[in-house]
Amino acid sequence: MSKSELNRHASHPGQNTSNTPDTPLSTSPTSPTSRTSREMRGLAVAALVLAALNLRPGVTSLGPVLEEVRDSLSMSGTLSGVLTSIPAACFALIGSAAPALARRYGAAGAIAAAGTVLTAGLALRPFAANPALFVALTALSLAGIAIANVLLPAVVKERFPDRVGTMTGLYSMALNVGASSAAAATVPLTEAFGGNWRYGLGAWSILAAMAVPPWLALARRRRPPGAEPVNANAPYDPQHPPRVRLSRDRTAWALTAYFGLQAGSAYIIIGWLPQIFRDAGLSAQTAGLLFSGTSLLGVPLSFALSAMAGKLRHQSGIAAAIGACGLAGFTGLWVDPAAAPWLWALLLGVANCSFPLALTMIGMRGRDGAAVVRLSGFVQGFGYLLAIPGPVVVGVLYDRSDGWRLPLAFILLLTLVQIAAGLLAGRNRQIG
Repeated sequence: MSKSELNRHASHPGQNTSNTPDTPLSTSPTSPTSRTSREMRGLAVAALVLAALNLRPGVTSLGPVLEEVRDSLSMSGTLSGVLTSIPAACFALIGSAAPALARRYGAAGAIAAAGTVLTAGLALRPFAANPALFVALTALSLAGIAIANVLLPAVVKERFPDRVGTMTGLYSMALNVGASSAAAATVPLTEAFGGNWRYGLGAWSILAAMAVPPWLALARRRRPPGAEPVNANAPYDPQHPPRVRLSRDRTAWALTAYFGLQAGSAYIIIGWLPQIFRDAGLSAQTAGLLFSGTSLLGVPLSFALSAMAGKLRHQSGIAAAIGACGLAGFTGLWVDPAAAPWLWALLLGVANCSFPLALTMIGMRGRDGAAVVRLSGFVQGFGYLLAIPGPVVVGVLYDRSDGWRLPLAFILLLTLVQIAAGLLAGRNRQIG
């Protein structure tokens, strides 16, 4: 560059001396930076969907072949009951370790490790030689699910801060697809392997293994431009308020109550709805179809409701509307389950969409990725503990009252409390 050009540049430092337009490289739609950003977002979407597909098959694949499992392993009825109750306990106790894992390895790295644990548990569980080992390997697979349960909302907040509702709806929809597919396909898979339930159950480890590579790739790459790192131990910034102790935050407790009550309601529906219809005189096949209808309805509704909730500053109205559907459905069962069974199932299917709504609110109530990790661990840890007694109490009331009026009255009371918690949790508050 000549001396005159140097002087001209010094006198006009903001002027571009080249003949090319002064356009930042990062804003060019064909620039390497832009392409890398799009590739990373595409990889993150694929990773989210694959992880979500694996969040429930470890649970829902077991029910259809539970009788064969019990016969093969000489499993007692008590131990079988433990199998049906440990998901919520594992989600509560092990999920609380997720924030610490995210601080140490990053959210993507922790989810990759969780997927590896899940794969190992699902692959080894069917070949356990005794009932105790089968239960232990089931708990191992659930441990992987528990970590991913807590961290996926934080990944959505970190990588898609402007599309929290839409992306939460997408992976909630994938979660429902995975749950329904495992429940429906495990028996056909078993038959395809000559009636051997071990291979039919173990086949789901292949799907779990497919989810690991995308998360490893995300863990090896830098976080997206402009995203906040998921680091709950970040140093104090005087320009931002200090971290809030979640145990003293009313919004955190309201969200915990809402999450726990909706989870308890979901477990009640999963465990008891077919029996309610059968006790009303419907056939086992019809009861099964009605139950599957509640699950399948959640596939499109999860996406639509989460996307809608993500666009609103307040989600209280949606929480109230979903709760009202639950009230109507359970009231219909209380009056006469056989009067309009498909209507009651439809209403309860809508009520089950409180789960993706709760996940969306977790993502929106946290101020950044670090806050969402802490909030998600807190809400899901205490929430799943809160969900455990509901199905048990319903079973006790059913045995002692010899009917469904008293248990359903109890469920209606819980639904009213859930609506109240949803109204508080849905307010436009952020936790830092």
